[in-house]
Amino acid sequence: MSEIRDLSQPTVPNASYLDQIAAETQTRSERAGEWSSEFSGAPESSTAGLAAALAAARSDLDRLLHTIHKLAETAFVEYESVSAIASLLRSRGVEVETGLFGVETSLRATTGNGDGRTIAILAEYDALPEIGHACGHNLIAASGVGAFLALHALWERDPSAVPGSVVLLGTPAEEGHSGKEVMARGGAFEGIDAAIMVHGYGYDCAEQVWLGRRLLTVNYSGIAAHASAQPFMGRNALDAANLFYQGLGLIRQQMPPISRLHAVIADGGTRPSIITEAATVQCYVRSKFPETLKELSDRVEDAAKGAALMTGTGVEVDWDEHPPSLPVRTNSALTQRWAVHEETQGRTPLPGGVLDESIAASTDFGNVSYRIPGIHPLIKTADADVALHTREFAAASITPAAEAAAHDAGYGLACTALDFLVDDDLASEVVAEFERDGGAVDVENYFN
Repeated sequence: MSEIRDLSQPTVPNASYLDQIAAETQTRSERAGEWSSEFSGAPESSTAGLAAALAAARSDLDRLLHTIHKLAETAFVEYESVSAIASLLRSRGVEVETGLFGVETSLRATTGNGDGRTIAILAEYDALPEIGHACGHNLIAASGVGAFLALHALWERDPSAVPGSVVLLGTPAEEGHSGKEVMARGGAFEGIDAAIMVHGYGYDCAEQVWLGRRLLTVNYSGIAAHASAQPFMGRNALDAANLFYQGLGLIRQQMPPISRLHAVIADGGTRPSIITEAATVQCYVRSKFPETLKELSDRVEDAAKGAALMTGTGVEVDWDEHPPSLPVRTNSALTQRWAVHEETQGRTPLPGGVLDESIAASTDFGNVSYRIPGIHPLIKTADADVALHTREFAAASITPAAEAAAHDAGYGLACTALDFLVDDDLASEVVAEFERDGGAVDVENYFN
């Protein structure tokens, strides 16, 4: 006889799928060759200088990583986190501006001799409500600041070693608010030729799928009535919300398997004895390509309106309370340089296609990558079975492994940025690849 389950508790999810993904990833990684790049990049004397500068700043960067983690400030209120970053930069002689591009908690600093191209290193530092830095943005900040300070130290020692400009952009409110898109609309990326950043993860991964994402809010309006005495005189907004929710489940069968739909009924009424007069559904729509995201959005909106027709309720659909995120378009020429540098740190970044693409989330860096060439690699911060947006990942973001990851990531970012500034052939290929992939997109108006 099977054991009777305690119905007061949920069942434990079976991890066999994740185990299989881990096994397949290991097999594919063993088959992957070593990274190479046809471009020479920056001279070894310069990369050695970057390594030395990072080593000298290590204690300050570790402190910054822990400080931002402890502050755990959420979207658009990261005032103390910005202050901590600015304080460290100013202590090293860097001029810092904050509150730019329509965002109070943004930050900008520049180094280099200004004679050439411009590349931006992006730093995030917002946390999640209740669970803090469960996405490891404290590591993103420490690695970005470390890369910038290393390049600044190299420039101070030899201005000719850092041609062009390196811009450190502090980009708040990534979690659910698309802060980079808000900053982009304020002009943050004007005059910048490429952008790079890194994200903590359970693997070292040079390229991984990041889905585009939109938020749909659907408000249904009905007519209240006594649910027993005169239900026929009402129009049930909760019925409409329920039909829409069920409709999303049916759409899933006929959409690309990498696309995602997930929703909550944020408001479903007040009392069982009253026919619900108003109900609200919030839905995330995600997909791998801008085109499929747009097409899926149209289908979801049709379902929302269809539920209103079936129930005789009114409906209002409101897309993108916060700006949408496009998928990440990865520049392979820059990715190869990143991976080559990370291998010198004892890491083996996985190429695209090794890690199962079903383990995919979203980031507002996608919007940047459709404006200018960019990369958004991942660096191992925690064990592979520790998922983003969990308390376990938040705990992993202040371990010695996280400190080491921030240091290695800072080195990779600094070297990749310098490669782009120094190597004209590399820079030409970066731009040419970006154009081959479709060039710049009018991100702000893409879904209009």
